[in-house]
Amino acid sequence: MKISYVPLKLRTRREFCADACQAASLLALGAVAACGGSSTAPSSSAPPSSVPQLGTVAASVAGRVVSVSVDAASALASVGSAALVQTSLGTFLVAHPAVDTFTALTATCTHEGCGVTGFSNSRFVCPCHGSQYTTSGAVVVGPATRALQQYPTQFVNGVLTFTV
Repeated sequence: MKISYVPLKLRTRREFCADACQAASLLALGAVAACGGSSTAPSSSAPPSSVPQLGTVAASVAGRVVSVSVDAASALASVGSAALVQTSLGTFLVAHPAVDTFTALTATCTHEGCGVTGFSNSRFVCPCHGSQYTTSGAVVVGPATRALQQYPTQFVNGVLTFTV
């Protein structure tokens, strides 16, 4: 048996770089498609535009303590309500699930870091890919798989406080 030698064509540096860039581009496109798109562009699993957006409530910050006044005119006055609290420490989701009971959560979706801004059927809803969370932060509907971070709250004399 005779083995014949066929010389391989040597590629130029330019050809190698062009092929490497093309391969990297294809890999990047595959990764984006597998993940469901960018973190800011809604995908097909995004919530319908009819999901009500959360209102905001004012808060004060002292050190790492956030204080929110809850009176009869507050968006958080009634049981079952929720609101966004925007502070220098970040943006938080606050819910009023029961009498004299409040929850405070980070407003950053655990899927791709979008800001959670919707609230429907006692669930917080992410506008980017449709993840839904309970008022205690547990994932109800993905693609998120981790709960929102929860902060202990205190409600005394009409003032809700939580420490970040």
